[in-house]
Amino acid sequence: MKITLDWLREHLDTDATVEAVVATLNRIGHEVEGVENPAEKLAGFRVARVLTAERHPQADKLQVLTVDAGPDINAGAPLQVVCGAPNARAGLVGVLGLPGAVVPANGMELKVSAIRGVESNGMMCSTRELELGDDHDGIIELPADAPVGMPFADHAGTNDPVIDISITPNRQDCMGVRGIARDLAAAGLGTLKPLAVPTILGEGEPATGIATHDPEGCPAFYGRTIAGVTNGAAPEWMRRRLEAIGQRSISALVDISNYVMFDLGRPSHIYDRATLTGPLVARRAKAGESVVALNGKSYTLHDTMTVIADDAGVHDIAGIMGGEHSGCSEATTDVLLEIAWFTPERIALTGQALGLASDARSRFERGVDPAFLDDATAIVTGHILAICGGTPSAVTRAGAPPVATRHVDYDPGLAATLGGVAIDPARQREILEALGFTVIEQGARWQVTVPSWRRDVDAAPDIVEEVARIHGFDAIPSTPLPRSDGVAKPTATAEQMLERRLRRAAAAAGFHEAVTWSFVSEREAAPFGGGTWALANPISEDLKVMRPSLLPGLLAAAARNANRGADSIRLFEIGRRYLADAEHPTLALLMAGERRARSWQAGKAQPFDAFDAKAAALALLEAAGAPADRLQVMEPVAQGAIWHPGQAATLRLGPKAVLAEFGALHPALTRHFDVDGPVMAVQIFLDAIPAKRASGPARAAFTPPALQAVRRDFAFLAPETLAAADLIRAVKGADKGAITGARLFDRFAGQGVPEGQVSLAVEVELQPAEKSFTDADLKAIADRIVAAAAKLGAVLRG
Repeated sequence: MKITLDWLREHLDTDATVEAVVATLNRIGHEVEGVENPAEKLAGFRVARVLTAERHPQADKLQVLTVDAGPDINAGAPLQVVCGAPNARAGLVGVLGLPGAVVPANGMELKVSAIRGVESNGMMCSTRELELGDDHDGIIELPADAPVGMPFADHAGTNDPVIDISITPNRQDCMGVRGIARDLAAAGLGTLKPLAVPTILGEGEPATGIATHDPEGCPAFYGRTIAGVTNGAAPEWMRRRLEAIGQRSISALVDISNYVMFDLGRPSHIYDRATLTGPLVARRAKAGESVVALNGKSYTLHDTMTVIADDAGVHDIAGIMGGEHSGCSEATTDVLLEIAWFTPERIALTGQALGLASDARSRFERGVDPAFLDDATAIVTGHILAICGGTPSAVTRAGAPPVATRHVDYDPGLAATLGGVAIDPARQREILEALGFTVIEQGARWQVTVPSWRRDVDAAPDIVEEVARIHGFDAIPSTPLPRSDGVAKPTATAEQMLERRLRRAAAAAGFHEAVTWSFVSEREAAPFGGGTWALANPISEDLKVMRPSLLPGLLAAAARNANRGADSIRLFEIGRRYLADAEHPTLALLMAGERRARSWQAGKAQPFDAFDAKAAALALLEAAGAPADRLQVMEPVAQGAIWHPGQAATLRLGPKAVLAEFGALHPALTRHFDVDGPVMAVQIFLDAIPAKRASGPARAAFTPPALQAVRRDFAFLAPETLAAADLIRAVKGADKGAITGARLFDRFAGQGVPEGQVSLAVEVELQPAEKSFTDADLKAIADRIVAAAAKLGAVLRG
């Protein structure tokens, strides 16, 4: 639904800016999808007068004009403009595009330039160039009294912002500008102006009879004839408004019908009476009947649809689109005006069956105001008489619309208990009356009468919604609901809480969660020991066995991502492995492609390596609560089949308790899944992670040390087969009371280091407790560190 600010002010007395209107609409539940001001594309175009016009010295079809564009342009001096329009002449008032302006039709920016050797300071424009019409035979000719120097957008009345509003299906009353204005007035943005309904005294009965033979589809069919009309062009103000919201101006009679539909949300139809044969009736279509609609397409009807027809056949698909045969033309002199009420469900089903959408259908299928037929007839008739002239007949009313007064028993306290915001009853009454409701107080409760245009309101919660909506949904405080008796407390198990914690940790580390099938093919399961659990009746050979590992699904996902151009792939999944003994909860990570993209600082792209996998495994195990600092790095369980020899390992608590395995996948395995390049992976076995003690924390609360820590570096010559982690563990165990940390900071092999050995440099952190270390204390600790390292074959470098 599109409206313009100027059109809105026809119904709303307000000085609000377009920004205030947009903010209020969003606040009261009408989402604004966009705002566009047509004047923006006409910036830089001015009303200008041609002072002189002389033939171009180098071109017979060009003229050199001097143009007055206002006193603020070049200090009031005339501009020289080269023009090729045949109607360019001295005294003409037209539209000048100044240098810097952009021509709407082609996007060309105007500049000071030489045309065939003569300087031109802009361009005199045609209607087509400004996208205001199709005329391109000459430049625009404005009235002689048009104010020279005025921005053309202001003179043309196009400086009127267009607001595009998304109307929800329940708000049929806001399918017209007046309904939007009513809501804005209730929200305090202005005052709703009274609707002007003319009094039309018809003369005699309609020249064409009117009836409804389908009361289920068309309960009410009102109409009158108007003789002696002149169907020319609609007034400029009406054309401008319709064109602003995207409607093409056709003729006065058609534009009047469209204008009232968008203005008041009330569709109507005007027939050329010369094309009708006999009375016009609303009836059921006959199976197989067809009609050519106004869009030029032929539609075959069936007997569940309502149509408007005469003795000769169908003229109108009721409530959706008129027929081409009976449409008004320039030769139309006598018309029949139809104002009907169609059953919304019938219109919706007909439109769906025919695949036919229209502005009329979108209003009728939501339900237009059934009490607005007489006033709508008078309003449309008034426009026709004012613009096209003519003599109206009396109104014929066939049938009656389903106007039923609805009352809602309402307690103002529901705004607080149901809507969540306490609103003063006086303010609630003010809001409801501004929206058209009638309120009668009956003690502590109210009887609220629903207006005929609010088909969506029939119970007290609907009243609460209206009050809260206009008061402002943003004014409702965020209040947690109290826990009622009998409401269960959180029941997540420790295993579920662990999975949630790890899922957040993996995502925070930059991995994307994948959800893959629990079923895999026998081919995919083979490298992982095969599938123990086979399905007796699989839906596909590719989903035949339960997965023995999460890695097949992640490898397949990595291949799909790589084939679509992904440079860096980081995936994780939490799920179950299905082994011979039971199901095992597992977290799997997969890294492929670039760990770091190429750059001028870092040089070439860096791939992932086994240490990236190890770091990720340790970080997640620490997040899971495992004693990461006490884990041992040992050889993988299935090194030859899954893991790359020498580039993979396990993390264990003792020789048997395997908590995780990590490293580079075997190249044969990655080729098996069509993944190029090295692939790193991690599998964390969640059911192997020790559970937290039920008795509470295992250590005392942290107390900051009073004394500063001391750091000492040790460089050892060790066998190259010695794992650095074993050396670190031995160093930390040399004096558990004083040593609070140890880390490897250098590894060197080569010149100066004996063959078969490696230099490992370790930083040790010593924390004094009650008093600072003396030199003797530090020497004693160092001796114990060297002795512990010597048990592993590591000696202090000289």
